[in-house]
Amino acid sequence: MTTTKRETLLPYGKQLIDEDDIQAVVDVLRGDFITQGPAIERFERKIAEYVGAKYAVAFCNGTAALHGACHAAGIGPGDEVITTPVTFLASSNCVLYQGGTPVFADIDPVTYNLDPISAEKAITPRTKAIIAVDLTGQPAEMDRLSMLTHDRGLILIEDAAHSLGASYAGKKVGTWADMTMFSFHPVKHVTTGEGGVIVTDSEEYRDRLLTFRSHGTTKDPKRLTRNDGPWYYEMQELGYNYRMTDLQAALGASQMDKLDRFVERRREIARMYDEAFRSIPGLIVPKQHPAAESSWHLYVLRWDETIFAGGRDRAFAELRDRNLGVQVHYIPIYRQPYYSDKGYSAEAFPHSEEYYRTALSLPLFPAMSNDDVEYVIASVRETADLLGTFYN
Repeated sequence: MTTTKRETLLPYGKQLIDEDDIQAVVDVLRGDFITQGPAIERFERKIAEYVGAKYAVAFCNGTAALHGACHAAGIGPGDEVITTPVTFLASSNCVLYQGGTPVFADIDPVTYNLDPISAEKAITPRTKAIIAVDLTGQPAEMDRLSMLTHDRGLILIEDAAHSLGASYAGKKVGTWADMTMFSFHPVKHVTTGEGGVIVTDSEEYRDRLLTFRSHGTTKDPKRLTRNDGPWYYEMQELGYNYRMTDLQAALGASQMDKLDRFVERRREIARMYDEAFRSIPGLIVPKQHPAAESSWHLYVLRWDETIFAGGRDRAFAELRDRNLGVQVHYIPIYRQPYYSDKGYSAEAFPHSEEYYRTALSLPLFPAMSNDDVEYVIASVRETADLLGTFYN
């Protein structure tokens, strides 16, 4: 029996906002500051305390935060930064913004994260940093990458846009890298509308991030070259207006109170998907590294091209026709015209290419009901039956 088609789209991700969140924003609107006020620091403290870092610096979005991390790391022309190609564009664009050169290394075929062996092979005398990405919410192999960067005198930046609330080897994400970025886009674990943050234990990085996000200016008396009075500030380097508003920060602080509950619901849905799909021939469920505890931003189901007619592409079309907002995360960055025009190609990345041909993200967010989950499961099963039948 075919499942009745949904009348509305079930997206792959969506925010969950409650009355407490709304009230937190209203309180700011009724207060004295809607930007550059005390809500920013409160939110930053909440993030830092949750992950166990000394400092947190909030930005207007995650891309701006990554840009800030590259600036704080001193990346510039002539520097190379190694990262994964299976990620959103911001993970490598942030290097370009600083005049550096992104260098891609292949992914691990099991976890889909940056392969430490491939990353090590990509190191040259020009390498300045490695940007590890926690794809889908599963932390990269941070113990191996941390040891690698320490031994080679490199800076380790963790793009943890997907992994707030996750842990690796018993340590929360946010405590492994020199700098870690979290994103607060509406599809992420908590949202500020748009927003990002860098957490770090380095006071030097914290100071550089604070200056960078506010036009390169400072009023810190310890850093001024002179002081004309209490109004005085100095632009000491080229920065940007990357500040977060108090409205965003208030929403984020309220959302953080619910983070653990949100993550547990994501894990519950992932377990339901695993149970439903692991026994279906040709469907490859996500595999977890033994040291990693994912916070499940995405659930990526792979479709074996030798089993299903039309493979992932046909599955995408069939599931979209059932009003499921399935998505592909991500097109490898080297395939983008901007990058391919600069000489990047797919030849050196067989695991990334295989992943891209077969990967499909299913809906996964805390506001999903069990009925929503069962609809996804039934739709995937029926699509697998359909495409497998056509192929045979």
